[in-house]
Amino acid sequence: MNRYRFAAPCHFGLEKTLEFEIRKIGGEDISVSDGKVGFSGTAETCAKANIFLSTAERVYIVLGEFRAENYDDIFAGIEKLPLSEFIGRNDAFPNNGHSINSTLTSIPAVQKRVKLAMARNLGKAYGLERMPETGNECKIRFSIMKNVFSLYLDTSGEGLHKRGYRALSNAAPIRETLAAGMIDIARVREGDLVCDPFCGSGTILIESAFKALNIAPGLKRRFAGEQLGFIPKSAWTNAREEARALIKTDADFRAVGFDIDPDCVKLTLENAGKAGVSRYISASVRDIREFSYPDRRVKIITNPPYGERLLEQEQAREIYKIMGEKLIPLGENQLYAITSDDEFENLFGKKADKNRKLYNGMLKARLYYYYK
Repeated sequence: MNRYRFAAPCHFGLEKTLEFEIRKIGGEDISVSDGKVGFSGTAETCAKANIFLSTAERVYIVLGEFRAENYDDIFAGIEKLPLSEFIGRNDAFPNNGHSINSTLTSIPAVQKRVKLAMARNLGKAYGLERMPETGNECKIRFSIMKNVFSLYLDTSGEGLHKRGYRALSNAAPIRETLAAGMIDIARVREGDLVCDPFCGSGTILIESAFKALNIAPGLKRRFAGEQLGFIPKSAWTNAREEARALIKTDADFRAVGFDIDPDCVKLTLENAGKAGVSRYISASVRDIREFSYPDRRVKIITNPPYGERLLEQEQAREIYKIMGEKLIPLGENQLYAITSDDEFENLFGKKADKNRKLYNGMLKARLYYYYK
């Protein structure tokens, strides 16, 4: 059985969470670096990674890694790679990537060299002067980090944060993969009650339901890897069957959302329906000023408003003060709130038991834990 090397990028700050997920699906030889987890496995591991991982952004097969300080190095490095094991005679192979702290900085120029080098490599392997590229599209990604060049084959297609339930969202949604990381940190379980008083489009509530009910986030979508000839169809079929068998249909889980915007509440309920978890989720129009604790212990997991412009920031900070007035004392309840505002603890009125630096897109933020 062939073995492959994989790389799964993730939000900065969620590497350890993703590492744990990869161990659960059988990934081996795991390596962790900033914003990425590497691991080894089979074609079956590839299918399970795409379907089961909740905090990975994509799953790549590592085609090769080598030092590249100039374009000749790219040609020489790609020339040695066994590309025909992954890319078929008629397959298209568009590429894109990024460069950080390296001598090669022009992405269009690198793209051109990668394309030429891959065409030459595959042309020799298939005895062709020109690659037809009329078949399946194999999306190639590259990264150059401190002059180390990495070439990847994307097995995911659309980013793994696209679960299929959120066609529409509110103005400032939290990405599904980041929400899943927050929920993992909060240790949401099947008997929990989760509340998001700023529910937006319902992402935190839905991802909480997925976690509590053990629903694989990629179960209802398709992946680019399903069109790759060297990954058998049975790998995907078996992974989906395993995922369905693991769903907990009798969990005593509930999620409650509130939002001041009626359109957000409507969107939350629609998205919960698309995700297949509407029976576990309720949402209603309510201002944070009207918050009151339920009669059972609750985990509040939320992405409260935070503004980058002065007026927005002032409004957000007023909300943090109101949160403190309504939520403190927490008693046996727990709070997990993510924000980019370093003054959150002072405005909320209580120092967090713990906090973790995370990135919401390109925006640096912190997740504040109140759990003791």
